[in-house]
Amino acid sequence: MSVDSHAIARKYGTPTYVYDLAEVRTARNDLASSLPTPHRLYYSMKANPHPDVVSTLHHAGCHIEISSIGELNIARRTGVPAQRCLLTGPGKTDEELFAALEAGVGAISVESAHEFARLGKVSTSLDKPVTCLLRVNVEDAIGGMGLTMTGRPSPFGIDSAAILEAVDSFQPNGHIAVEGLHFFMGSNVQDENTLVSMMDASVRTAARIRSSLSTPLKVVDLGGGFGAPYARQDERPQFPTLRARLSAMLDDHLPGWRNGEPLIAFESGRYLVSTAGTLICRVVDVKVSKGERFVVLDTGIHHLGGMSGLRRVPPIAVQPIRPRGDEPEDNVRIVGPLCTPLDTWLRGPFPRVKPGDVLEVPNVGAYALTASLLAFISWPSPTEVSVDNGVPMSVTNLCLRREVSPLS
Repeated sequence: MSVDSHAIARKYGTPTYVYDLAEVRTARNDLASSLPTPHRLYYSMKANPHPDVVSTLHHAGCHIEISSIGELNIARRTGVPAQRCLLTGPGKTDEELFAALEAGVGAISVESAHEFARLGKVSTSLDKPVTCLLRVNVEDAIGGMGLTMTGRPSPFGIDSAAILEAVDSFQPNGHIAVEGLHFFMGSNVQDENTLVSMMDASVRTAARIRSSLSTPLKVVDLGGGFGAPYARQDERPQFPTLRARLSAMLDDHLPGWRNGEPLIAFESGRYLVSTAGTLICRVVDVKVSKGERFVVLDTGIHHLGGMSGLRRVPPIAVQPIRPRGDEPEDNVRIVGPLCTPLDTWLRGPFPRVKPGDVLEVPNVGAYALTASLLAFISWPSPTEVSVDNGVPMSVTNLCLRREVSPLS
């Protein structure tokens, strides 16, 4: 991503997130070219719900995977028809199901037999037919994933054996019908062989379930998990043989997919937006305590990587825009302004900096701002700037984008 961080800092202040919409489109095209054709690609909005990012991917041809009514509202405000949205998540309330059906959401991923029954009752009460996907927890565990979500005991999905044992429970019933299957075994996978193993387990499971259902499967969503760099200088991984390998796999186990019988779908969040984001920040103070140099920034885990306080993300690779050329200083700790020692991004050698210097963190377009500790100490949200081919398109603040219901 090419951004004049000094110009952004001068004009909009710091900390500021910058999202490169041209890079978003490039990432979408790269991923689409690596997948079998035909296919449907969902953007997982949880990665970054910024309206310009969502709108860019919608206009690039993506459907949208949502996990809350808040995300549905963002999608609709950015021009995404509800029919192009897939609602997912293991804890959907009746209120969410009502709202989704009232809005006309295209499909809902069902996570349990109980949720299937509840969705049927809601659709009947509204007199609105609904199609759903059964989210499946496959039997096979696959290693090598950043986060494993199925293939072991999990809150996500219905065990494939349980579906096969009680297949009659998921037959069409009044206003509800199963349209397809939904898989998502894990996330942040950068190795192509691991992706193939993961998809192979899902495709084989889909074929077994397909043969047991009385109605044809119209959709098989194989999920995603396509990895990307986070807060470090690196390139998006490429998957040069993935398309051919998945196509052959689908030919073997789900014949008819080339004609859309079933439609094959994929999902991605981080791959589509990670490399489009940069966080620009500034050094507030530099001081020495008991032999260790502390560089204090105007941002921290409340703005980037809130889970870093739980050691769930790697060190944040913040760097000066224009290093001074000096040898890196040893025993440096990069910290934020919060009143907790957990607000630490990096320890070790670091280029010499002084108060006022502008720094940047690359590849933070996914799971960055909205995945952080935004409410802690009530610190203001960073500015967000979207650019397209170097031209600023919008300047917003997350707090100002939230809807607030008036008191009754």
